[in-house]
Amino acid sequence: MLKIFDENSNRLAQKASLLKLSAKTLADNLRLGGFKSLYRGQGIDFYGVREYNAGDNVRSIDWNVTARMGHPFVKLYEEDRELQVFFVLDRSLSMFSGTNKKTRIQVASEAAALLVLACLQNNSSIGAVFFDGKIRFSTKAKTGRDQAMMILSRLDEAEEKIEKGSVLGSALKGAHKLLKKRSLVFVISDFRSSLWQENLARLAEKNDVVAIRITDSLDSELPEIGTAFFSDIESGVTRKFPTSLKAFKNAWFEDNRRRLDNWKEFCLRHGASPVILSTADDPAFVLNKFFCSRRER
Repeated sequence: MLKIFDENSNRLAQKASLLKLSAKTLADNLRLGGFKSLYRGQGIDFYGVREYNAGDNVRSIDWNVTARMGHPFVKLYEEDRELQVFFVLDRSLSMFSGTNKKTRIQVASEAAALLVLACLQNNSSIGAVFFDGKIRFSTKAKTGRDQAMMILSRLDEAEEKIEKGSVLGSALKGAHKLLKKRSLVFVISDFRSSLWQENLARLAEKNDVVAIRITDSLDSELPEIGTAFFSDIESGVTRKFPTSLKAFKNAWFEDNRRRLDNWKEFCLRHGASPVILSTADDPAFVLNKFFCSRRER
């Protein structure tokens, strides 16, 4: 069974507590502006103005009313719905690689678990789709502890046989059809597949999409072990690389840099927020940093 937490049973309870604590911190961060700022003017209805009070956010000032009245007024909003959050999680074979202490799938699962627990703290409705070479699990967004625990349980399960390939494009297309109202969507994947771009762009047209790319140090730098054979975990194709050759090392690094730059540029151009999460990173730190940066905009 794939464990989000350490396999050592003596540390399991401790790690679970730390995960919940990190999720609470994350939830507090999001409640202070992370989730809501993503929805300002979309998931929150404007319903009036009032005079400015000391401590009010200056970004909420209604400058038209202020100009007419001669002193500051701020806009007031009314939440017209609960926040709906949806997860698209890649569990394909390439996600089971990693050269640090954790594999990509372990880091991805921990990030998803943190966000699910944070959503539970914020009483948000949660839905998800998990996939490898086919759709493995899908649930519409619902509120409540039972829904959150069900998704967490599925995060901790391993498929008896992982289907080769990745249906990221199909999962994104399915999420687009499933989501009937504007949602916050976390797409967690290594994005090492094809034919997903159009569906991600379409999903981001009507939803707030956060694309979390799971990376590993091997993506940019191979170990110096001379000429060695490497097999692609998905296709099984084996290739020979001169890992100690400086020209090859530079080309490998530059190719990865271009891939990341192109991915980031694509996300930003289509309204999705790109986040890089390495197998060497602490997911809680990276996620909190991202939402703090969103809150400060």
